[in-house]
Amino acid sequence: MITERKKFLLETIIKEYLKTAQPVSSGVLVDKYKLDISPATVRNEMMELEDEGYIYQPHTSAGRVPTEIAYELFLEEIKDSKKVRGLKDADKKILDSIFKKDELAYRQTAKAIAELAGGSVFWAFHKNDLYHTGLSNLFSQPEFKQASAVCDVSGIIDRMEEIIDDIFEDLEEGEQILIGANNPFGNFLSTVLVKYKHNNSHGIFGILGPMRMDYSRNLSLVEFIKKKFE
Repeated sequence: MITERKKFLLETIIKEYLKTAQPVSSGVLVDKYKLDISPATVRNEMMELEDEGYIYQPHTSAGRVPTEIAYELFLEEIKDSKKVRGLKDADKKILDSIFKKDELAYRQTAKAIAELAGGSVFWAFHKNDLYHTGLSNLFSQPEFKQASAVCDVSGIIDRMEEIIDDIFEDLEEGEQILIGANNPFGNFLSTVLVKYKHNNSHGIFGILGPMRMDYSRNLSLVEFIKKKFE
């Protein structure tokens, strides 16, 4: 079991890393977040979090980065609907103005959500009826700057229809977050998706991004789609 103080520090590390994409040091935590904890205590707690597998040091810098199990713990917290932020009013107005129940509007909505999420969006209206957009958003993320990462993402996009065919029937209705080893789209990506029912058939709408994604906001974006088909 993780202590409440370590859990708080880990959530703060994750939130800072989501914003900056830079490894987080104990000095940043103490100075930026005005923590009521001594720098020595923060360093010790971070060492223990590293030993327990929640954070790791990507290179010789002083900073640390969250691991997959850290995100899983974080997601347990935000899956509580009270902790999902909801869409900003401005974003909701934009999406409401675009959304209509026709194919052109669906595509425009998907593109807008891809921009808001900073990721790629796929929309399977039925099995074998797939649209995806926003690949350039993925490639603009720091995690995918290297050529090998571009190849990995491109391979997933090439197999998108096959992957969705494989999971379409087995996915439960509602919002889901798939990360790391549990993500059929690749263990180097995270997926926030919703399976919804409309006119006696199912659709799946999802956002693909790095593990360092704004899960709360992206949950709100897929919930927007779900509510439009209720």
